[in-house]
Amino acid sequence: MPVRAAAAVPAGGAEPPEGDWATLDGRAVAVTVVLVAGLVTLAGALTLVGVAVRDPARLPVALAATLTAALAIVAAAALAARLSWRRARYRVTPERVEVRSGVLVRRRRSLALQRVRTVDVTAGPVLRTFGLVTLRVGTGQRSGTGETILQLRPVDRLEADRLRTVLLDRVRSAGGPQAGPGDGRIASGNPRWMRYGLLTAATPLLAIGVPGILLQLADWLGLRDGLFDAVGTASRAVSPAAVAVVLVGVLLLVGGLSALALYAETWGHFRLDREPGGTLRVRRGVVTTRSISLEERRLHGVELVEPLGVRLAGAARVDAVATGLVVGADAESTEHRTLLPAAPRSLAERVAAAVLGESLCPTAQPLTPHPAAARRRRLARALLCVAVPVLALALPGLLVPVTPLVVAAVVLMVPATPLALLFARDAAANLGHGLTGRYLVTRSGSLRRSTVALRREGVIGWRIRQSPWQRHAGLVTVTATTAAGRGAFTAHDAAAVDGVEFAAGAVPGLLSPFVRSSGPGRG
Repeated sequence: MPVRAAAAVPAGGAEPPEGDWATLDGRAVAVTVVLVAGLVTLAGALTLVGVAVRDPARLPVALAATLTAALAIVAAAALAARLSWRRARYRVTPERVEVRSGVLVRRRRSLALQRVRTVDVTAGPVLRTFGLVTLRVGTGQRSGTGETILQLRPVDRLEADRLRTVLLDRVRSAGGPQAGPGDGRIASGNPRWMRYGLLTAATPLLAIGVPGILLQLADWLGLRDGLFDAVGTASRAVSPAAVAVVLVGVLLLVGGLSALALYAETWGHFRLDREPGGTLRVRRGVVTTRSISLEERRLHGVELVEPLGVRLAGAARVDAVATGLVVGADAESTEHRTLLPAAPRSLAERVAAAVLGESLCPTAQPLTPHPAAARRRRLARALLCVAVPVLALALPGLLVPVTPLVVAAVVLMVPATPLALLFARDAAANLGHGLTGRYLVTRSGSLRRSTVALRREGVIGWRIRQSPWQRHAGLVTVTATTAAGRGAFTAHDAAAVDGVEFAAGAVPGLLSPFVRSSGPGRG
C-alpha cells in the first residue's frame, strides 16, 4: 500500500489541518506477520527436536500443540500490527516533526526542527524484501529512558529519502547552510580491511560466547551429555595436551569466523560521501543496511582510534567529534559516530583530512612528548596492579602453609610483571599534545590509543588538575571541555609549564587571568 505523503506546509508557518497527517506504509502488517512467523517457526522447530530426542512418543501431541500455538501467536501479532498501523500518523510542520501512535494508550511525540541532529535510515532483511525502511529522527541527547528519537517504521524507501532530505534541508535552513569543501565520494570499503576485524576484542569474546550459546542450545535439545561423552572419549584416546590444543584451536577458529562475519555484516558495502549542503553520509551493512547522516557544521574534529591489535597492523579507525551524537560504550553509539572503520592508517589520515577540509591531517603532526616523570608514574601503577593480586594470593599461603596459593602467586607474577611494564612503557610513549593550525591535538592510551584533533573554537573551557604526586613531579593534567563528542579531551601528565602554555595557547585569552594570578611556571 503506498504511503500518503503529508500535504505541503502552508505559508506563514500556520499548522496544517488535522487531516494532513500521513500514514505509515500499509505493508507493516505483512512485515510483522513474516517476522513473527519466522520466530515461532524457529522456536517450534527447536522444541520439536528437543521432544523427539527426549520422548519420541510425545512428538504427535507436541506437533499439534506447537502448530496451534504458532497460528494463534501469528494471528494475534497480525491483529495488533493492524490496529497499531491504523492509529499511527506523522507529519512535518515548519517548526516540528510529530508522531502519533498507540492503541490502548495514545501517545503523541514531537521534536522541534532546531533540535534535530540525526536522520538515519535502517533496513533489515525483511524490510528490504518489501522495499521498506525504518526512519529515525534523533536529537543526539539522552533522556531518562534513552536517546530522544522519533521512529517511523515502516516507510517506503523513496518516502524515507524524501523525508530525510526535507528534514535536513529545514534544519540547515534554521541554522544556516554550510557547504562542504567538495561534494562526492570520500571513501569506499575494501574487502581486505576484513582482516582488521580479527584483531579486535571481538575475536576472543566471540570465541568464548559462541560456544557457550551452542552448549546452551545443546542442553536445551538434550544433546549436551552426548557431546561431553564424545570429548571424554577423544581425550582418553589421545593425550590431554593434544585435546587442549585442539579445543583452543577450535575456539580461535570459531571466534575468528564469527568476528569476520560480524565485521562483514556491520561494514560491508561501506561508503562515506559528502552530499550537497554540507552533510556527511555513511552507508553500510549487508543483511541490515544503515544510512547515517551528519551535518558538517556540527563537526568539531576527529578521533583516530587504534586498538592494540589494529595498531600493530598499521591501521586506525576514524570517529567524528561532533555535537548531537550520543557517545557511550555500547557498540551502537560507537558505530553511530564512526566515519571510517579500521583501515590502513595512511588512508585513515587522508579521510580525516578530507572530512575536516584540510590538506594535511592534524593528527599526523608531531606532538610534544611528556616528561620521564609521566613514564615513571605509569610504571609504578603497573607494578601496583600486579602486586595487589599477587600479595592477595601469597600472604595467606605464607601465613598458613598453603602451597597452591604460593604457586598461583608465582605463576601470576612471572608473566604479568613484564607484560604490565611493557604496556606501561607503551602508554607513556604514546602520551603527547600539540597545537597545529586551527586544532589542538591530544594522544594517549595503549590497549586503545586515541588521537583527537579538536577545533580550537569548539573549546568552551579548561580543567587543570594537579594531585600532590603530580605537583612533586612537576606534572599537570589538562582537560579541554567542549559540547562535542564525549565532552572532554585530556592531555595526561604533561609538564606543568607545557600543559598551561598548551591550554593558554589553544584559546588565547581564556586562561590569561588565571595564568597571571598564579605566577610564572605554575599550573
